[in-house]
Amino acid sequence: MSVPANVSIVEVGPRDGLQNEKVMLSPQIRAELISRLAAAGLSRIEAGSFVSPTAVPQMAHTDETLALAPRQNVRLSVLVPNLRGLAAALSAGADEIAVFAAASETFSKRNINCSIEESLTRYAKVVAEARRYGVMARGYISCVLGCPYRGEVDSGRVASVASALLEMGCFEVSLGDTIGVGAPLPARRMVERVARVAPLDKIAVHFHDTYGQALANIFACLEVGVSVVDSSVAGLGGCPFAPGAAGNVATEDVVYMLERMGVETGVSLDRLLEAGAFACRELRRAPASRVAQAYAARCGSPTEAPCDADLPESFDATD
Repeated sequence: MSVPANVSIVEVGPRDGLQNEKVMLSPQIRAELISRLAAAGLSRIEAGSFVSPTAVPQMAHTDETLALAPRQNVRLSVLVPNLRGLAAALSAGADEIAVFAAASETFSKRNINCSIEESLTRYAKVVAEARRYGVMARGYISCVLGCPYRGEVDSGRVASVASALLEMGCFEVSLGDTIGVGAPLPARRMVERVARVAPLDKIAVHFHDTYGQALANIFACLEVGVSVVDSSVAGLGGCPFAPGAAGNVATEDVVYMLERMGVETGVSLDRLLEAGAFACRELRRAPASRVAQAYAARCGSPTEAPCDADLPESFDATD
């Protein structure tokens, strides 16, 4: 099977990545990270969320982050849990909002304190109100390949939630392997099941790399025809409400893989590595990205921008 010639990457580091980091960054630093990611060619960036700062203190002051972030040639999205969050997002000038459902009843109740059906009823109002103001809405589905509390998740349930999100007006649905338990064939079958009720161009994938399967899972989904991939710079993140969840698949690793496959992303790997190095310096941690680690081995420091010891000119996707 062939893969898409072009893949759109949705950078989730400034929200899904930072929300699970111990070091809390100021709005100014978060905005600078977004600016660097945009300069690398990422045109869709999750900038933050309007959830309770008590529950997720890392996302406090998202309105200030949006006010400081670049707005040209980039679409900034924010997560909103309800109409109150939407009002804050609209006031802050968000380009896009996202709502967060689950394919697991137990996870839904522990994460957002309501059943799946109750969450969809709530989100239908949020999406309708956002569209009334001309703001696009994206739908997330967590635990599509496994729940930290209940184990396996039925792909039919994933398809049902995806269908509901699209019917209420979401332009796209992102399928999230929240705890990273998926493998290529289950991931592929899950996407194929969802594709029965949703056009492939409205499906995105969102893999965490807990068991090292994220890139393989992405490739399996590309073969089905998916062309939108969520990822997080430097592999930042996890989920504060999902025990055992590792970080998101690293954007650097996704871009490297796609470049070597001859797939266009519009992203500069060098500029992306610089953005990841900046984030890791501010967070006082090493990158989880294998590509960033490989470049660091050449240059000496995992939190420094890429050096001149890049791949030789003869090293290209046809080797």
